Amino acid sequence: MRAFYLESYGCQMNLADSELIAGVLSGCGYRPTDAAEDADVILLNTCAIREHAEQRVAQRVRQLIAARGYREGVKIGLAGCMAQHHREKLLSMVPGLDFVVGPDGYRRLGELLEAEAPTADVQLDRDETYEGLLPARADGVRAWLTIMRGCNRFCTFCVVPYVRGRERSLPADVLIEELETIAASGYREVVLLGQTVNAYRHDGVDFGELLRRCAAVDGIERVRFTSPHPADMTDSAIEAMGDCPEVCPYIHLPLQSGSDTILEAMDRGHTVSEYRELVSRLRDAVPGMSFSTDIIVGYPGETEEDFEATSSMMDEIDYDHAFLFKYSAREGTRAYKVAETVSEKEKGRRLQRLIEEQEHRSLASNHRTLGLPTEVLVEGPAKRQNGWMSGKNPQFKTVVFEPTDAGPGDLVRVEVSSATSHTLVGRQTGL
Repeated sequence: MRAFYLESYGCQMNLADSELIAGVLSGCGYRPTDAAEDADVILLNTCAIREHAEQRVAQRVRQLIAARGYREGVKIGLAGCMAQHHREKLLSMVPGLDFVVGPDGYRRLGELLEAEAPTADVQLDRDETYEGLLPARADGVRAWLTIMRGCNRFCTFCVVPYVRGRERSLPADVLIEELETIAASGYREVVLLGQTVNAYRHDGVDFGELLRRCAAVDGIERVRFTSPHPADMTDSAIEAMGDCPEVCPYIHLPLQSGSDTILEAMDRGHTVSEYRELVSRLRDAVPGMSFSTDIIVGYPGETEEDFEATSSMMDEIDYDHAFLFKYSAREGTRAYKVAETVSEKEKGRRLQRLIEEQEHRSLASNHRTLGLPTEVLVEGPAKRQNGWMSGKNPQFKTVVFEPTDAGPGDLVRVEVSSATSHTLVGRQTGL
C-alpha cells in the first residue's frame, strides 16, 4: 500500500480534521506512516490564527520539499486554514508544493492526488459537514466529535469565518449514532467541537438538548465541549450542564479583554457585565465549576486603563488556566487595516505580566485541592515520573499519581498531596 504522513498544527478542530483526512486517505488506499521519508503523500494540516503559526508551517514545508529531493511520485500538500487563507497563491509562494486543500475540500483528496499539475481545491461550501465520513481516530480514552463547522460571529481580529465559512450543524441523530460507535470502540470521554460550539442548532435541537442526548449514551463517562462563545450560552445549555453529571464542570469561555471599549471594538457581542453575569449563572448551576479563557493584549486602541481592566477581570473570575496572546493583525480580517497603537515591546510587557499573574492564580487554585479527593480518568503513564500514571479530573486538570494497577480508561479516586501551577500530584485511594 502507498503511505501518507500527516502533521497537524493549531486547535482541536484541526486535530479532528486530521483524523477526518486520515480516514479519507485510508479509504483511497493509503496507510499511515510516522516517517515522512517513507511516505508517498506528505500533508500538513495548518492553522491561520496567528502569523507565527503560518511562518512555522512555511518553514517546515520547505524543509520537507528539500528533503524529498527527486523521489519520484512523492506529493507534498497543505491543508486547512492556512491553505484557505492564502489559497492558490501558496502554489507560487512555495515552489515544489503539489496541492492545496481547504477545510471544505477533504472529500476530494483522492482526485487532488491524481492530478498531474499542482492543484488547489479551496472553494468554501456552506453545506459541507462531512456527514457520512468516518474519521481514523487516534488511540486513547478521549475522542473528538465535530458537531458543527464554520462561524457567523466575525469578530474583528479573527480570520476563522473567512477560512472555515459560515455556521452549519450536523443532525443530532447522526451525531448520536457516531457517539455510540465511539463508545463501542472503547472511548470513555467525548469532546464536542465547533468554532462556536454552543451555537449548535439543527431541526429544533439546540446545544443544551444535544448535551443531554450525548450524556445519555451508554459507555460515555464524560462529555466536554470547546469552544463556546459567551453570547451563545443559553439557559438550555446551562441547565443541561447542571442536570447531567456526565457533562464536566469545566468550560473554556473566551473573554479576550476585560474592557468594554475593547470588546466593542472587537465586536464580541457582549459586555463585561454580561460576561460576569454568565459566569455567576454557571457557578450557581454547576458546583465546582472551573474556568479557562483566551486573552488578547495590545489590540489597537488598548490603553493602560483597558489593560488594567483585563488584569482585574482575570483576577475576579479567578481562572484556573488562560491562553494569553499578543495581538497579531491577520490579513483579511476587519481589524487588519486598523492602525496599531501598542508597540511590540509594550505588548510583550503586558503579556508577560498576565502570564506571571496567571501562574500565581493557577498555583493558588491547585493548592486549594490539597488533601481533597478527585476523580481521574486514567490516560496512561506519566511523562516524567517513571511508573506513575496520569489523567484528567473533571475540571480538566492533569493529575499524576503513584503506581497502581489502574490502566487507561479506568476511573479512579486520587487524593491530592501536592501541586504545581499545572499539575496535581497524589495517590490513588479507590476506584
